[in-house]
Amino acid sequence: MEFQLSQEQRLIRDEIRTLCSDFGDEYWREKNRNHEFAWEFFEAFADGGWCGITVPEAYGGQGYGVQEASIVQQEIARSGAAMAGTSITSHHVFSVAPLVEFGDEAHKERYLPQIADGDVMVCTGVTEPNAGTDTSRIETTADRQGDEYVINGQKIWTSKAQEADVIMLLARTKPREDADRFGGLSLFFTEFSPEKDGVDVQEIPKAGRGAADSNEVWFDDVRIPAEDRIGEEGEGFTYLLSFANSERISIAANAVGIGQAAIDKAADYARERQVFDDVIGSYQAIQHPLADSWSKLEQDELMVRKAAWCYDEGKDAGAPSNAVKLRASEDAIEACERAVRVHGGMGYAQEYDVERYWREAMINVIAPISNEMVKNYIAQHVLELPRSY
Repeated sequence: MEFQLSQEQRLIRDEIRTLCSDFGDEYWREKNRNHEFAWEFFEAFADGGWCGITVPEAYGGQGYGVQEASIVQQEIARSGAAMAGTSITSHHVFSVAPLVEFGDEAHKERYLPQIADGDVMVCTGVTEPNAGTDTSRIETTADRQGDEYVINGQKIWTSKAQEADVIMLLARTKPREDADRFGGLSLFFTEFSPEKDGVDVQEIPKAGRGAADSNEVWFDDVRIPAEDRIGEEGEGFTYLLSFANSERISIAANAVGIGQAAIDKAADYARERQVFDDVIGSYQAIQHPLADSWSKLEQDELMVRKAAWCYDEGKDAGAPSNAVKLRASEDAIEACERAVRVHGGMGYAQEYDVERYWREAMINVIAPISNEMVKNYIAQHVLELPRSY
């Protein structure tokens, strides 16, 4: 059993740390405050070849697995970029998985090299106002008309739709049936633009992640090529599930990174801030919560590695991926709150950044699936208890 990162993985970690060192807290604080997309960071990420980390080498990528991709995401989050930074990079790292695994050769050749080069921005259109946790309730339709599909419907919480050039889109090609709730869902990987005829994009004001937009997207008779469908018609939900566990691992890695950043900040502050003639870090009321959070995040990091290893090795990654998403997201929220408390009133000030970490860490508790649903999964599939919903 090997707990140490390989030499290659350590090199990846060090290179990402170096890249992120040019984009510290001040950069992300400013982007968040002004609600500006972090193009400079994305371009540096792309220039380093990181957009293609999980894209096969045959299509211009690096061909790494989720183990390496999770290291990248954790280090970006830990640098102070938090969820704003990882939201900008995650779709390149993880959302291409269904296309890689199930797309035909022409489809992959059409998009993967551009994604690997960072020439296009990727977004994902799955969640809808009436179909969040229950994906079977997807209402957006894709009607086949000759060599095209006509898309009608609405998506919500579509990150980066303002900047995107391509979209992974889930839509109904057949009506929902109670006997086969997920049948009739098809997955597409196709060109996208907020300026495209029939497309309307509206940004959603939100608590955090100001440097990465989230949006509602409407499709009104939008035509896309039939050749941009991934795999077989009606198998979209199956293809989507192919990367669900990797997404949970990504969320956990993000959470660990944010939590570690918060604890680092709090410890730095506690070594300097003096109250009652001594630094506050000398008091157990400050030390113990930080030590507790540090130990939890250390455990979470090991859980991330185990889940990612299971995924890359083709083993059943459902239980470890859900477990680490649950634990890491909750532990990160706790770590960020403790960091705010250590800073006292200044923890509420933007200049110390821990309030930004705190707000952005909340996303990991509720997305891409709530922790309550994660507990349902563990209860049903691991503990073999009856389905509760």
